[in-house]
Amino acid sequence: MYFNVLSLKLYPSTANICLACYDWLTPAFVKPRVSLSNMIHSYLSHSVIKTPIGEMLILCSDLGVRGCWFMGQKHFPKAAEQTPAVHTPLGSKHHQQVQKELTLYFNHKIDQFNIPLDLDPLGTPFQKEVWQALLSIPLGETLSYSEIATLIKRPNSTRAVGSAIGKNPISIIIPCHRVISKSGSLTGYAGGIDRKQYLLNLESQKAHSGHLGRANP
Repeated sequence: MYFNVLSLKLYPSTANICLACYDWLTPAFVKPRVSLSNMIHSYLSHSVIKTPIGEMLILCSDLGVRGCWFMGQKHFPKAAEQTPAVHTPLGSKHHQQVQKELTLYFNHKIDQFNIPLDLDPLGTPFQKEVWQALLSIPLGETLSYSEIATLIKRPNSTRAVGSAIGKNPISIIIPCHRVISKSGSLTGYAGGIDRKQYLLNLESQKAHSGHLGRANP
């Protein structure tokens, strides 16, 4: 038996909520027919954590982190708040790991994240190419939008790169805050310029204090 919605055999009460979120969470060109036997594999849930610069909403699947946004930021997906707060065992593990790693990050304990990311269902191929490039920017360093365009071998796509960066679904962990203008100004940030400045200052302090290492899985 097959369905075209993200309902769950084990969590029937969440069927309507998941249906409301389905169009945003799964792009039209990758919406599969989902059987009851593998619905749990696609189960999505959210949690809200506190950070020194505001609350963040975390969205996880059984495969890893699907989203990480500051509450109310630009491009904030309100549909993500409608996903269940009840987690599967795998989802619960990812939520706990995100909270642990972000806490370590803000407390100068790590400079690299180790949480698995579930980016496959998100964005266009171009956007995912840009997001992957962001992961290569070391802590304490910045690149310009044009340098990112050159890095992905699309030197004439600076404006499109900026748009893709603005729609990064996993703030901080995918470090879009490390991209600045060619002139050195901070320019835009979906979470707000003040947060961008805070994160860059925090990472500059970490970089000067020496290598801290990656979080344990």
